[in-house]
Amino acid sequence: MNKLSFEDLKGKVCVITGGAGVLGTTMVQALASAGMKVAIADINRETAVRVADEIALECNATVIGIEANVLDKESLIRAKAEINEKLGSIDILINGAGGNSPQATTKVEQMEEKDIDHPEDTFYGLQMEGFDKVYSLNFKGTLLPTMVFTTDMLKKKKGVVLNISSMNSFRPLTKIPAYSAAKASVNNFTEWLAVHLAKVGIRVNAIAPGFFITNQNRFLVLDEKTGGYSARGQKIVNSTPMGKFGEPEDLQGATLFLLSDLSSFITGIVIPVDGGYSAYGGV
Repeated sequence: MNKLSFEDLKGKVCVITGGAGVLGTTMVQALASAGMKVAIADINRETAVRVADEIALECNATVIGIEANVLDKESLIRAKAEINEKLGSIDILINGAGGNSPQATTKVEQMEEKDIDHPEDTFYGLQMEGFDKVYSLNFKGTLLPTMVFTTDMLKKKKGVVLNISSMNSFRPLTKIPAYSAAKASVNNFTEWLAVHLAKVGIRVNAIAPGFFITNQNRFLVLDEKTGGYSARGQKIVNSTPMGKFGEPEDLQGATLFLLSDLSSFITGIVIPVDGGYSAYGGV
C-alpha cells in the first residue's frame, strides 16, 4: 500500500496561471509547502515576481514569477522556455487565470416591464467588447496554456491539469452571463480533455469554488459605503448552508489531493468547494 501523503508532489514542477491573485496566492503557498517547484505565470511580471519572492521566503521553497499572457500563444511559448530553463520539465499545470468585469455585467438581476423601454441596464445593453473579454480570459485563457504547458507531460506520459471553474458553471448567477458561460465551457473542456488525454497519462480535473471574495467580484458582493455585504453578498451567504464566504485556504486541500497520486484514478471531474451551496435548494 502506498503511503497516504502528498510526498509524491515533492520536487514536481508546477505552473500556475493567475497565481498572483487572491485565490492563486493561497494555492501557491500550498504547492510550495508541499515541496513543489512553482512558476507563477502572470501578465504582470512585477507582481508575479513579488508574490513569488514572498512565498519562496515564507515557505523556504523554489518559486519564480514569469510574465505570460494566457491569451497569447507566443507569450506562453516564451514563458515555457524560461520555466524549463529555470525549473526543468513541467509536471503539473493549474489554470487559475480568470475573472469578471463590470463591462460584462448587467445592472439589473431580472428584467421587468419597466425596463422594456430602457433596456440599457439589461441583457440587451451588454457590450460585446466586455463580454468577449471576460469569456476569452476564462475559457481561451484555460485552453491556450494547456496547449503549451502540457507538452512536457506528453513526453513523460504523466502529468496533471487542474482547471479552476466556479459554482456559476452549474447554477449561473444573475447579472454575469459571460463569466457563467465561460466557466460552464471550462467544465465541458475539462471532461473533453480528460477523455482525450486519458491514455497518454495526463489527468485533467477541475475544482469549482463557491463564493470567495476576490478583487474581481468585490464590487458585486461588498457595500463600498458600509464595508459590509451588499444585498447581493447577503443573498449568497443566505444561500450557503455554512453561512459564510469561503476563505482562500479552503481550496488548498482539494488542490493538493487532485494533483497528487492519491487521486491517480480520478480524471474528468469537477469538485465543488462551496460550503454546501450546490446542495441547497433555498428552503
